[in-house]
Amino acid sequence: MGEIRVGTCSWTDRALVGSGWYPAGRRDAEGRLRHYAERFPVVEVDASYYALPSERNSRLWAERTPDGFVFDVKAFSLLTGHPTREAVMPDGLPAEHRDPAVLDEVWARFAAGIEPLREAGRLGSVLFQFPPWFRPGQRAEAFLQECAERTEGWPLAVEFRHPSWWEPGQDEATGALLTRHGMAAVAVDMTQTLPSSVPPVTPVTSPRLSVVRFHGRSTAWGTGSKEDRFRYAYDEGELAEWLPRVRRLAERTEQVHVLFNNCCGDAAVRAAETMARLLDDDPPAAARLPRARSAPAAPPTPGPRPTPARSSSSSSSRRAAG
Repeated sequence: MGEIRVGTCSWTDRALVGSGWYPAGRRDAEGRLRHYAERFPVVEVDASYYALPSERNSRLWAERTPDGFVFDVKAFSLLTGHPTREAVMPDGLPAEHRDPAVLDEVWARFAAGIEPLREAGRLGSVLFQFPPWFRPGQRAEAFLQECAERTEGWPLAVEFRHPSWWEPGQDEATGALLTRHGMAAVAVDMTQTLPSSVPPVTPVTSPRLSVVRFHGRSTAWGTGSKEDRFRYAYDEGELAEWLPRVRRLAERTEQVHVLFNNCCGDAAVRAAETMARLLDDDPPAAARLPRARSAPAAPPTPGPRPTPARSSSSSSSRRAAG
């Protein structure tokens, strides 16, 4: 039975910081992370999607968290074909994901930025969250192939935002594709009332890791403001629906990361606390959650440090649309 780790998608979200969840005296950068890491064994770094991670920050994160705590790092937007602001590009590079030279440099900087976490054994996974226009097809498969080549040895997780990846008739091919590249499939909880809704399927495509991300069930997903999209408070019944699914994932993988992305106020940390309690009420002994101040088990064992490959062509790095 694999280990189940519960946490949130960010510990620095402005709404969380302003919610009062962090106590007085622990509201600076170091205090917030230490406070969070005493309560959860995993967190997702979402800031790395908006700007390239730095070696300094990664080193500080490792120093400020207990042994066994892990970070799931979200891939930089340019590396997943999302629009990227010129202002966050290093050294004045253009935000052009179709330029092989730009991609080579960005990949190298991203790898260097997370290396201190890898060296410290704190890298839980690198999350590649692909945009809604990234659909099944030859271009998408080439894109994934290139990602796999550039990240050899990294623990990877992939979340698709277009529902066609997991629709009947395509789901088996999607699972086989991720399995071939050693990428963990990300299961998603979100509203099921929209054309863009991704079904709550839980495929296992890696023996090392499974990931479940709870986005909230707001019907404003994809249309409203950030607050509208993520403003959702899970009740116990909604979380309990996932208990058997999460336990089945733990039967087939070394670790399951359950992460809450309903980052509006303290909704995510409260949902994570509730989910951890529900799972820990009476789980199989081998799946018991690590408690605060204890040393969780080590993350899935990474391979050797990768050397980001140079791009052989720009076609596989374009925004894929099937």
